[in-house]
Amino acid sequence: MTANSLTAPPARADSRLDPARLEHLTRTIQADIDNGRIPGAVMLVSHRDEVVYEKALGMQNAAAGVPMSIDSIFRIYSMTKPIVSVAVMMLVEEGRLLISQPVSAFLPELGQPKVGIAATDENGRPVLNTVAAQREMTVHDLLRHTSGLTYGIFGESLVKSAYGDAGVERKDVTNAEMIRRLAKVPLAYQPGTVWEYSRSTDVLGALVERISGMDLEAFLQQRILGPLGMKDSGFWVPEDQQHRLAEAFDTDPQTGVAVKLLNVRSKPAFLSGGGGMVSTVHDYLRFVRMLAGHGTLDGVRILSRKTVETMTSDHLGDLPGARATPDFLPGPGYGFGLGFAVRIAAGDAIVPGSVGDYNWSGLAGTYFWIDPTEKLAAIFLMQAPEQRAHYRQLFRNLVYAAL
Repeated sequence: MTANSLTAPPARADSRLDPARLEHLTRTIQADIDNGRIPGAVMLVSHRDEVVYEKALGMQNAAAGVPMSIDSIFRIYSMTKPIVSVAVMMLVEEGRLLISQPVSAFLPELGQPKVGIAATDENGRPVLNTVAAQREMTVHDLLRHTSGLTYGIFGESLVKSAYGDAGVERKDVTNAEMIRRLAKVPLAYQPGTVWEYSRSTDVLGALVERISGMDLEAFLQQRILGPLGMKDSGFWVPEDQQHRLAEAFDTDPQTGVAVKLLNVRSKPAFLSGGGGMVSTVHDYLRFVRMLAGHGTLDGVRILSRKTVETMTSDHLGDLPGARATPDFLPGPGYGFGLGFAVRIAAGDAIVPGSVGDYNWSGLAGTYFWIDPTEKLAAIFLMQAPEQRAHYRQLFRNLVYAAL
């Protein structure tokens, strides 16, 4: 087994990908592009450490008439989260923090948190009361999204409204300023009780900055992106490479609403650890292969084998309320590790896979997964936010149909 093998268990003798069925994948996605459902996509499948399929279909920029290319650059949004989670675990391996420590040990602004409780006043109007948190959030909570934090931009609640009022969602502030604003609003839940997709990984980005003394972009470049050769990944696209930037349709064909993506044409003030990065399919494959290689790629060690094993194991277990919310994004059959959704059951899930496979995705339509049992990894990149759920499932179904 090579150092960068996509699995620990040996693959079955009959395990291979059928070229004819992969061609069906190409025809299916191309048909949707031809019908105007999405502008284009880049797809890659790696099997037994070899790229067995890669396609660039449709348009990189439909409005400008630029065709898609394998080296097109995409806004990967929340596929930033696994990269930042790896950065945190690198600091853990250096002994600079423990994931059991309270976040306030490094970001004291977030100490002594309050939890928001929705109520009504004497006139029947909604009010937000607070109670003291039963305990502080830990770094572990941030990594597994049980911190009690939320996102102010998805759904409605009094706490989410408070995020807006405090300017937590603003893109023109630094990570340090984001933390100061976040400290002014209550938590949505008691820490450690509920899985809620949230600003947790943005806080991890601020934590990396505070511990390392470097801004998040510089840390990732020095410690992960540079060593792995991810030359087109970062938080913005230099002017001389902006001709490679993939764009969405101006108007979503499904909703008729104007599509607005992150402005990545200049360095942002807010280096969002939860969703601010750009990458290419070959760059992200370098990151994927490092994970699949138990922390090592081409002689470069990012993490230890046991740390990757810890990150890609379920960390929710039987935690009361962890999977109780209707917005549990990993979905049936999955738990959550330290930066990834992790499959914990052969059944229950709506997609094929193997126990122990892990994945994450991005708001604009990017998605990846690693299946160690099958020595399989796949990456799907597009810029079509409203279509993301459909294509995550479709792409996965058709890749496994070829196995």
